[in-house]
Amino acid sequence: MTDTYTPPKVWTWDSESGGKFASINRPIAGATQDKDLPRGEHPFQLYSLATPNGVKVTVMFEELLAAGHTGAEYDAYLVNISEGDQFSSGFVDVNPNSKIPALMDVSGDKEVRVFESGAILLHLAEKFDAFLGPKENRAEMISWLFWQMGSAPYLGGGFGHFYAYAPEKWEYPINRFAMETKRQLDVLNRQLADNKFIAGDDYTIADIAIWSWYGALALGRLYEAGEFLDVQSYEHVQRWAKEINDRPAVKRGVKVNCAWGEPDQQLHERHAAEDFDTRTQDKLEPQEG
Repeated sequence: MTDTYTPPKVWTWDSESGGKFASINRPIAGATQDKDLPRGEHPFQLYSLATPNGVKVTVMFEELLAAGHTGAEYDAYLVNISEGDQFSSGFVDVNPNSKIPALMDVSGDKEVRVFESGAILLHLAEKFDAFLGPKENRAEMISWLFWQMGSAPYLGGGFGHFYAYAPEKWEYPINRFAMETKRQLDVLNRQLADNKFIAGDDYTIADIAIWSWYGALALGRLYEAGEFLDVQSYEHVQRWAKEINDRPAVKRGVKVNCAWGEPDQQLHERHAAEDFDTRTQDKLEPQEG
């Protein structure tokens, strides 16, 4: 960075300075359009997109169903954040923060809204008493779950933004957040050197939350930054990331609400288990040739 920036006494919004997401980022909350959300027939209504935060929840639902929790059936609707779907009145009613994922739990007498991915994971884990690990290790598991909540903004909003999305490449912020991201990978690598999963021998919501960000990073799926960050050097993170990636429920979960990549890996909406076989984009879109 060669130019020195002197902040004004009072900040004002420059709508052209936000990089890739300038058209949707704004300094105020609330709805910009009146539009109701769709509703399906299942106990849970999910409104999301297959970003790392969205993947946490769809993987959790698929893991619950794979474990035999039939009450965890869900309808998943795609929210196109690049088009501003998260600012509809219906979505803001479910999540006043206008971020995916957002969940309506309609399984009981009273509808319950749950927003923030970590809160959704914890809500579902407690509801079905699943993927919490043993009670005597609960504090350790929750500590790692909240580690992800506090750490990932440095990876996404910090490193990811300046490395992949900012309007220009600036050395200082890229170096600053690359250093922090690599420190976080080292934290995980040291923990996983002595543990099969993040919090011990049991696969928990801490693994689901952390894998969706750092597993994707280790597998080269985030920001095209695998070589830059030398992710292959974190051998224990690699072992853990690949093991979770091979779980059938994870393979299904990452497809839900995905709107990019190979057509057979995109299931824009999910309403039944058979949708994975019949409604991925390769089944719906005509193929050339």
